[in-house]
Amino acid sequence: MLKLGDRLVTIAATAALTSAVWIAGEGGFTRLAADRAPAPRPPLTSTPTPATADPRALIIPVEGVKGSDLTDTFTDARGGGTRVHKALDILAPEGAAVIAAAPGTVEKLFYSDKGGKTIYVRSPDRTTIDYYAHLSAYAPGLAEGQQVARGQRIGSVGHTGDASAEAPHLHFEIMRTTPQAKWWDPATSVNPYPLLKALGPSAAAR
Repeated sequence: MLKLGDRLVTIAATAALTSAVWIAGEGGFTRLAADRAPAPRPPLTSTPTPATADPRALIIPVEGVKGSDLTDTFTDARGGGTRVHKALDILAPEGAAVIAAAPGTVEKLFYSDKGGKTIYVRSPDRTTIDYYAHLSAYAPGLAEGQQVARGQRIGSVGHTGDASAEAPHLHFEIMRTTPQAKWWDPATSVNPYPLLKALGPSAAAR
């Protein structure tokens, strides 16, 4: 004769083999039909989380230009040697599409004697401003406060400001700043050339 302890072991083993559920009640144990048993839980697995795209992954901000077309003009002398160039000049035909190198918000559309028609685009985390200068025109409908996507057309290459009509180009500057700083506040410029030189040609999003 099976003792109570032996009986419990036997019942548990039988339940596991038949995928049934046994419950305690008056006079012993009652078996529930297998189809009333709860569905088994899936095994625990470790699924890697997909990598998030870098929001600051840049593209070349002039349509059709590739990295090998670029020349490093960062720290070149300007103004007869009175000042240092803090940007990358990207030579391109007049009217070529200027596209957003990275996503952000148009913080300012501004005309200056040196930069001509310019655009200041601040990154989503507000710590970087991309500065586009010497434009011949803004993209239709572009406005301050507008969010732009990477690759979206924002203007056209030109020579406004102090650029030469014989060498239209985009003056592209990356400025590290703080979330509280204004677009006109001093910032630390970063050389775009090492970030763009290995890239292929960009195309404007249509």
